[in-house]
Amino acid sequence: MSTSRKLIRDMLPIIDPEEDYLTIVSADEQFTASEARRKKELEETHAKLKALMRVLEAARVSSTRPQSVPSEEAHISNLNELDATRLALAKSISEAEATLATKEAELANLKEETRRLELYDPATEHEKEMDGTALRLAIYKGIGFEPILDKNGNLHKMLVRAQSGDLHSVDFTTGKTDVEYTQLLWKLASS
Repeated sequence: MSTSRKLIRDMLPIIDPEEDYLTIVSADEQFTASEARRKKELEETHAKLKALMRVLEAARVSSTRPQSVPSEEAHISNLNELDATRLALAKSISEAEATLATKEAELANLKEETRRLELYDPATEHEKEMDGTALRLAIYKGIGFEPILDKNGNLHKMLVRAQSGDLHSVDFTTGKTDVEYTQLLWKLASS
């Protein structure tokens, strides 16, 4: 007899076919239940995976730059242009403010000059600087007329130097009108 037969015989008292059958049936049921649980878990996991794939695709789409949004380079270029425009505008504003300040100072100076000129009376200033009577006498003498005053300071005669060099005397006490005296004086001066 072979050793394997002997072993089987030795094991016969230990082996109970009914109990082994029940063990196999129980193992088969557990295997079937385990298979069903695994299948259910696999389906649930597959459903979760599909949901996560949809979320991933939505995230991928939302993270992709839309056509209406400029590229990063275009955005940077636009920002640079806007910065350059801002700097140019700031410079223009600064220049305009400086011009405004200059014009305001100029306006203040002109207002002060206007106020000073409104208060200024050239005739009074001229009288202060010169004696008007002496100036008039010098002018009269320069054009050929020399007034002769009486002891009270009233004009009673006029000496007229003609263009020819002759000297004429006009008496103002003869009773002629001012117009007649004026015509006579100019006639003598131009002779």
